[in-house]
Amino acid sequence: MNLTLVLTQNCNMDCTYCIHEKKPIDMSEEVMEKACQLIFSSGRSAGFSFFGGEPLLKADLIYKALAKCREISNAKNIPFECKITTNATLIDEQFISQAKEYKMGVALSFDGLIQNKCRKMADGSESFDLVEEKVKMLLKEIPSAYAMMTVAPEAAAGLADSVKYLYEIGFRRINTTIAYGNRVCWDEDSLEVVEAEMDKVARFYEECFEKDYFFFGPFNGKIKDYVTGKSASEKCHLGMRQMIVATDGKIYVCNQFIGDEEYCAGDVFKGLDRDSQIRIANKALTRKEPEDCLECDIRDRCTHTCGCNNRMETGDEDIVSATTCLYEQMLVKKSDELAERLYNRNPKLFEKKFG
Repeated sequence: MNLTLVLTQNCNMDCTYCIHEKKPIDMSEEVMEKACQLIFSSGRSAGFSFFGGEPLLKADLIYKALAKCREISNAKNIPFECKITTNATLIDEQFISQAKEYKMGVALSFDGLIQNKCRKMADGSESFDLVEEKVKMLLKEIPSAYAMMTVAPEAAAGLADSVKYLYEIGFRRINTTIAYGNRVCWDEDSLEVVEAEMDKVARFYEECFEKDYFFFGPFNGKIKDYVTGKSASEKCHLGMRQMIVATDGKIYVCNQFIGDEEYCAGDVFKGLDRDSQIRIANKALTRKEPEDCLECDIRDRCTHTCGCNNRMETGDEDIVSATTCLYEQMLVKKSDELAERLYNRNPKLFEKKFG
């Protein structure tokens, strides 16, 4: 079983695009231990992710969870994997040591050179210098760490330079998404800026293609899905894949649905409610698509079926926003243009990387 543990609703940053309300509410040790037991209750492997808020505000709970899972893993002879998404500001030697010991997957929310545009500390101070220092410290020991950029309209013009910067300081896996939700306002002009920046990123990706490993999420995902014939909608396993454990121990199907009892599928004390899980999954599978989407040429390559993203944008998991539509159309176009150039440049390498 795979679970994401929301260790705290609090955060030491105040990002302009963040839609989550910060609250001084933390997961108890009792809930954490029950969650650890639950991930080993079914299946031949176990996995969990630490999330927040900022999960490293509860570093002590993380280390206890790791020790608990190792204890259960050894007793049941079931392997486990762990991941964390962190803003990097609280990384220290102890965390790096623990992350290495447990082979933890580390994703860093870091916007690169545009960091100070939107990602300020809770006291309003800039965060770039601090995060850069922590990131360089981490990459020396865990070079496989992900960089996760979020691009708001006011920072869009720096997207390409930020991707290059992240690559130059050592990241080889970079994911980028535009900011969604009611705290940002995209228009055609700002999306055109993103398109121009993605052109620059594509040229940089092309330069790196034969020299070094470089995973850039938006392009790699679209290209590989097309080559392998996968639909973007297949990636959303609402209610069936990665479940969310809220601070109070209730289990939800996705982070965006925390607090919505319709999308609650049990708790760590009584266990997973399979009937609710199946009901939620079936609702997602039988969701009626908008007619405009049914007639669209890139329907199978678009994330319009992601109920979580739709809820962030429109307040309704069944309604797709104009921003999502325009961004996805642009991204597919840029990915296809890049794929054609890469294939023509080195067909064998292209097939090796994307086939």
